Amino acid sequence: MKARGWRGAGHALIFEDMPLPRPSGPRALWRDLRAFAAERSKVQWSAMVFAIAMPVAIIIVFMIDGRTNIAPGPELIMVENWNANRTDAEIIADQKKDQIAKEAAQKERQRQFQELECRLGM
Repeated sequence: MKARGWRGAGHALIFEDMPLPRPSGPRALWRDLRAFAAERSKVQWSAMVFAIAMPVAIIIVFMIDGRTNIAPGPELIMVENWNANRTDAEIIADQKKDQIAKEAAQKERQRQFQELECRLGM
């Protein structure tokens, strides 16, 4: 029979006889941790603490900074209350009044910019 690439002649799996580690219990884990800790010096423990603390601190600072000054402030919306039975003439008169106030504010702002322009020598 002709071999077919990595599968070989048969259709068997490559890793079928691979042994798996036995499951361990909490006592074995605790013994391993104590044995690991007994082999380490105080310098290695302090270096490990700093090696873990620095990235954690950097991540915390980025998380705090990410929430700073990005939320929009409270938005205040002014609403006028009108009678439901206003006439068209009253509505037009109010619109004309509002337009005059808006144009006056624009002219005042333009005057302020022209004054600033004169002070800066432009």
